[in-house]
Amino acid sequence: MTELLLHNLQLVLPDEIVDGHLSIRDGRIAAIGTGRLRQPCAIDVGGDLVLPGLVELHTDNLERHLQPRPGVHWPAALALAAHDSELLGAGITSACEALSLGYVAPGTEPLPAPLRICQALAQAQAAQTLRVSHYLHLRAELPCADLLEQLPPLLAQPGLRLLSLTDHTPGQRQYRDLERYRHQCGMQPDAAQAWLQQARTAQHQHRARNLAGALAMAQASVPQLRLASHDDTTLEDVDEALGYRADICEFPTTLAAARAAHAAGLTVVAGAPNLLRGRSHSGNVAALELARAGVLDAISSDYVPGSLLPAIGVLQQQAGWSLPQAVRTATLAPARALGLDDRGALAIGARADLLRVRADDSLRLVEVWVAGRRRLG
Repeated sequence: MTELLLHNLQLVLPDEIVDGHLSIRDGRIAAIGTGRLRQPCAIDVGGDLVLPGLVELHTDNLERHLQPRPGVHWPAALALAAHDSELLGAGITSACEALSLGYVAPGTEPLPAPLRICQALAQAQAAQTLRVSHYLHLRAELPCADLLEQLPPLLAQPGLRLLSLTDHTPGQRQYRDLERYRHQCGMQPDAAQAWLQQARTAQHQHRARNLAGALAMAQASVPQLRLASHDDTTLEDVDEALGYRADICEFPTTLAAARAAHAAGLTVVAGAPNLLRGRSHSGNVAALELARAGVLDAISSDYVPGSLLPAIGVLQQQAGWSLPQAVRTATLAPARALGLDDRGALAIGARADLLRVRADDSLRLVEVWVAGRRRLG
């Protein structure tokens, strides 16, 4: 039995901040108390904040390491190791790795087969070379012609937590502004029109069948799998998500869709990069607007792991949220949305995933513990 004592810290609990101490035993929080400890073996944290480790339910960052430049495909094991280090340095102690099935943006190349990535992850976990907890998140592109052929072996992967049902057809959802989409992709008008026609044809031919098939497969293979809608824009989009019993509304593009999803009990997720930039890169609703409207439940670093901790500060400073409320969006809310009930809050019996954070002009990460082991600092 191993025990670690930390004292002279500000504990960021779900609803309050308490000056106190805590003890960690065998990777879990064994006790929480107020005041300082007198034991000489207790570690003095110097009055810094202690937060739960950040929980990421949607990160595309692994894809950047798998394909660091156009035409360059990096070995999956090396990409995972680099990605793992980046997550740890951002204070993310649990992450769902988003693997795209069937979506290739204009002018880009397909990433390695998702099964190869899953195998590399399983090998790294077996060898205990990764320092944070990794899970799987499948992003199923509904207009993809062979989606239902790709899904079965992936639904059987251990660690699968989330299935997002996506549709990136231009002219709706994330890309409803066609001119903006064309400029983002660097496409000439004729090429954009041809791409649009191709995408709409695929959507018409495959979307409905793939939606029904993917839901049936998921229910048969992983009954407790969490489902997420993606880029909901209209009330009809939200109604569709409710129809297939989604749990999560990822990155709604309008305030109206976010309001409807939140009112229906879905966990509404917005991007931390959106919060830091003050706007969406696609011209959609600002995450800060969702926060001020009271319909933002969780935040995701999306494509920038280092955005999650600073985004907590944005919610506190610009949305007027308390620190505990802001912290919950990156810890407790995503953990509960994923069914990870043993983390996301400082509580007796919870996994000892902890961040030591110094509050200067911003929130600065000092140390990280994962399951009671000091991994950074």
